[in-house]
Amino acid sequence: MQVTETLNDGLKRAYAITVTADELDAKVVAKLEEARPEIEMKGFRKGKVPMPLLRKQFGQRLLGESMQEVIDGAMNEHFEQTGDRPALQPQVKMADEDWKEGDDVNVEMSYEKLPDVPEIDLTSISVEKLVVKADDAAVDEALASLAETAQDFKDRRKGSKAKDGDQVVIDFLGKVDGEPFDGGAAEDYPLVLGSGSFIPGFEEQLVGLKVEEEKLVEVSFPEEYGAPNLAGKAATFDVTVKAVKEPVAAEIDDELAKKFGAEDLDALKTQIRERLEAEYSGAARQVMKREVLDALDKLVDFDLPPALVDAEAGQIAHQLWHEENPEVHDHNHDHVEPTDEHKKLAERRVRLGLLLADLGQKAEVTVTDAEMTQAIMSQARQYPGQERAFFDFVRQNQQMQQQLRAPIFEDKVIDHIAASATVTEKEISKEDLQKAVEALDEE
Repeated sequence: MQVTETLNDGLKRAYAITVTADELDAKVVAKLEEARPEIEMKGFRKGKVPMPLLRKQFGQRLLGESMQEVIDGAMNEHFEQTGDRPALQPQVKMADEDWKEGDDVNVEMSYEKLPDVPEIDLTSISVEKLVVKADDAAVDEALASLAETAQDFKDRRKGSKAKDGDQVVIDFLGKVDGEPFDGGAAEDYPLVLGSGSFIPGFEEQLVGLKVEEEKLVEVSFPEEYGAPNLAGKAATFDVTVKAVKEPVAAEIDDELAKKFGAEDLDALKTQIRERLEAEYSGAARQVMKREVLDALDKLVDFDLPPALVDAEAGQIAHQLWHEENPEVHDHNHDHVEPTDEHKKLAERRVRLGLLLADLGQKAEVTVTDAEMTQAIMSQARQYPGQERAFFDFVRQNQQMQQQLRAPIFEDKVIDHIAASATVTEKEISKEDLQKAVEALDEE
């Protein structure tokens, strides 16, 4: 076997690999010898079939298999000897299109190698860690919001008209083709107008009604309605309004706290303060992470594999195009050509990605099974009722696992960097933190 370099340009490499016909034949013979003890053929005892017959029966099938193994072996040996790491899957093709059995095998292999990442002094990095305390005003604001979600309703002044957001207590009787249908009647039913609880068009027709008023509501069941006997059909409802109530926020007291699982109001305030500060801390971490990445980007500069940059630029352009065209949900659209700005951003991402991977490898950063399980379960909650199916899907899908593992690995590397860097805490208001977070999207 012979491997000859044919291209060495920056990170681009190309090689000619020659496997002689004798080497390939020896591989085939070795496979036949290995299998011979278990082979039976009419007229011969098990394991005693002559080699010429074995070659005639199985040689062609083993030839292609042997060729692939020899070429793969040559490639693996090459990468072990050179230390090259391909940025993407190497391109391999036969040099002789009219190759036939008995000829030497000539293969052309080309790839872009990953660059050598320079060493950096992490202690030279200085970043700020923003700190925001949850003050009493923020806690009170969150409490008021909770009180709104736990709202109650009280009777409006006599003679008041029902408004969107009000609760009306009604009796109703539904009919299709003049006949009542199962499930189409109720008494003293509390309905919040605008909640979308009833058939489309029903609630809107009750706006403006007063207590004791009656209304003939005319609607049509949706075509995809759950009951086939009602789907798409026109219906009428005889409705009588028995009460009109306006929404009122719940009292901020111990009873409200108990509704949210706290012992009393003070305990609820403590929970809210902790939750708010956890949210602030998460947002502040994103700001610090950007500072770390910016600092790293200024510290290093090295050649990047063009194929990786082009692929990343294409992905960025495609993603931004879909954000600007949200009505398009598939990929049946014209090719999106990356701009210079996309390519510049791609270069930064590829450079930082390679740097973080190198730093993480040297620091022996790993993602544990427990961390992966937690990430999968977190994603699975987005599919209520299908959590187990999603969990099994991820376990069987290497690409999906990598998508979940990558951000965990990156965050752990950022923690490793921050542990060596100079980190200065700076206490700011939540408004200033919000501005800092918004600035991340603008960059």
